Amino acid sequence: MDISILLKHVDHTLLKPTATWEDIQKICDEAIHYKTASVCIPACYISRIKEKYGDSVNICTVVGFPLGYSTTEAKVLEAKQAIENGANEIDMVINISDVKNGDYDKVTAEIKELKQAVGDKILKVIIETCYLTEVEKIAMCKSVTEANADYIKTSTGFGTAGATIEDIRLFKQHIGPNVKIKAAGGVKSISDLDMFISEGCDRIGTSSAIKLIQGKQAQGY
Repeated sequence: MDISILLKHVDHTLLKPTATWEDIQKICDEAIHYKTASVCIPACYISRIKEKYGDSVNICTVVGFPLGYSTTEAKVLEAKQAIENGANEIDMVINISDVKNGDYDKVTAEIKELKQAVGDKILKVIIETCYLTEVEKIAMCKSVTEANADYIKTSTGFGTAGATIEDIRLFKQHIGPNVKIKAAGGVKSISDLDMFISEGCDRIGTSSAIKLIQGKQAQGY
């Protein structure tokens, strides 16, 4: 697949706790230059990005990140403030404890509240596949669909493992027609990008894509 097409599916990501404003500006400049889908950054930088870059960069941030066990009320407040400050996309983490307790309806209800909070902005739901059984993953496909979220997302990138093709194929079998897929965590090569997009992922969350592209360009590709 053409590299420029691949990059249109990339959420250029920097969520390290040590990220500086210089680091954030660098990924914003790269996102603009390479035309990535968005930058996915810590919420504390949303206002500064919006002030410096305006609408030239699409801002994504995370809520309830990375462990997911914040209260629903806290997640709703996080999401609302992020939208007010200039974010267009919210990647929320489900309460994994609720999943493990079999409280799937509670997970669905929380996702619904977050979707209501973000309104016409994009809501992606991180289910952290590395901690879930196949039965639980299928249940989360149902929860995300019933709650009218925009995307189901594999991973935070902070868990014990990231996206796998097997999980993407499982998602495709069980999500509704209006739910898109985002793969994240462990996408470390251009062939990985191509593979996940070819399998049906609309977005890829990665911090590696631009470095990989720059490396290929330096080699004359």
